[in-house]
Amino acid sequence: MVWFLEGMCFLPTFLVIWSSSTFIISYIIALFRRDVDVVLPYISDTGATPPESCVFGFMSTITSFAAFATMYAEYKFVERVHERTGAVSPVLNKASFAVGIISCVGMCLVATFQETTVMVVHDLGALLFFIFGVIYTIIQSVISYRAHPYGPSKWMCHFRVFFAAVAFVAVFPTIFCAISVGTSKLHWDINDKEYTIHIVSVACEWIAAFSFVFFFLTYIQEFQQFTLKMTVNLTEY
Repeated sequence: MVWFLEGMCFLPTFLVIWSSSTFIISYIIALFRRDVDVVLPYISDTGATPPESCVFGFMSTITSFAAFATMYAEYKFVERVHERTGAVSPVLNKASFAVGIISCVGMCLVATFQETTVMVVHDLGALLFFIFGVIYTIIQSVISYRAHPYGPSKWMCHFRVFFAAVAFVAVFPTIFCAISVGTSKLHWDINDKEYTIHIVSVACEWIAAFSFVFFFLTYIQEFQQFTLKMTVNLTEY
């Protein structure tokens, strides 16, 4: 069997490829149309103007649903590990899944409310996505160690901690620098007063986003080890 068809491996594999493509494709389209600057636009800037906004919204929505499906599969796997070993607290597992759902909702808001149209809702979605996304990675890192040797290898647990730490460190400059700049303009000049703060914020945003991508990349090894089946029970009338 092909490696990405083993177990539930196709879920994180699709999520990683699709989410990376979402960021890169919208950036390339916006760049060729000269809607953004070459040097580090915000990810949202690459999806602020049609037609790239349509592509960004469509692909980001699918990304959010793929992330939800991946998180649900991980939740059910950890639930089964607890049933067999008692290694992971059900409360911690449920908290992780709940936090992950909030992050996915935030991504949907970012995808459907462009920053140049409904900025308040867009910024709220971005906050939910990044803050709760970081919390999710931290909780899942803890769960990984508690579930070991079930699931990922010890080295993969270390990688998860690394990517969670990078995301944690990157998110705060992203938010605080963006608040201090307080503008949604798409084009910046190196002579602008707050250009340096803007670049710091944008760079940290890209780092945080791809930290999430690489974090889900670590799920591939784990998802090869289990399958998830849906049971249908008919109600008799």
